[in-house]
Amino acid sequence: MVELGQLPAAWLGWVEGAGLPSPTLVALTGDVSTRRYFRVTSGDRTAVLAVYPEEARAVCGRFVATTRLLESVGVPVPAVLATDGEAGLMLVEDLGDSTLWHHRDLPWAELARAFETASELSARIATLPVEAVVGLSPPLDRSLLERELQQTLRTFLRPQGFLAPAARAVRVEGGLRDLCDRVASQPVAVCHRDFMARNLVPAARAEGEPFGSLLAVLDHQDLRCGPAAYDLASLLNDSLFPPPAVEESLLERFLPALGSIEDYHAAAAQRALKAVGTYAAFAERGHPRHLPLIGPTLERALRHLAALPETASLAADLRGGFDRIC
Repeated sequence: MVELGQLPAAWLGWVEGAGLPSPTLVALTGDVSTRRYFRVTSGDRTAVLAVYPEEARAVCGRFVATTRLLESVGVPVPAVLATDGEAGLMLVEDLGDSTLWHHRDLPWAELARAFETASELSARIATLPVEAVVGLSPPLDRSLLERELQQTLRTFLRPQGFLAPAARAVRVEGGLRDLCDRVASQPVAVCHRDFMARNLVPAARAEGEPFGSLLAVLDHQDLRCGPAAYDLASLLNDSLFPPPAVEESLLERFLPALGSIEDYHAAAAQRALKAVGTYAAFAERGHPRHLPLIGPTLERALRHLAALPETASLAADLRGGFDRIC
């Protein structure tokens, strides 16, 4: 529990003014961003207080806007109970601590239903009009896709020797640019941008309903335009990887409205390579808990690269480094 005297009195007064008298606050682990989170308890009520530092206060306003957009297409999200963008304070519905990732040890007979629900939610997100998000965040376009993979080169591929000798470096860097061209050429839709198991919360369900039949979506403030197949590719290739039969079933049902199987492979390869760089960057900043995900995520990327004729040679170049270190 956080000692109330250690927190700014203005925060506590604001929480009380939002309808939670005599609150107690417990610091939550949160993510690796600069935001801070506290569980607020007031009598028999709980909520989550999000505190945005000054440099991130624009995110607070985006979260409110994207909450409204997602609610408009029936995507469950934490309700915003109160907000003060200038102070960087937001009080949101408390959905608990267990994301879909925390349930990863369940059998896939149960997890498959949750992934089906999540796929349905991603399809709803894609129905939002692109003009509704144009002013919220920059598009996930070729420039951003390539910047993400530049981070992967810097934090992982170069330090781990994937680019030696020099001739391989030229091939790999060119192959990654070509991959970004391929992903950026896909049809455009609204994307969550980080749609995966760690941002999905199994919600309370009626008696008899199976696990995963209801999910809520977290961390949606980066909603933006991007490749139509991107969210589905993210869901199926980030953190928690469905077995082939589950993946194929979901693709058969949900991919046709978003693009081709080639679009999916390209988006999944870029997303997985981006995630490898993100995990390595987190470790550089003192947050190593995602490092065990690098091996299986890179394996996922190689599988998708190998499925496309235009990136098969890139898969072969990266495979040599992968087999050496993993």
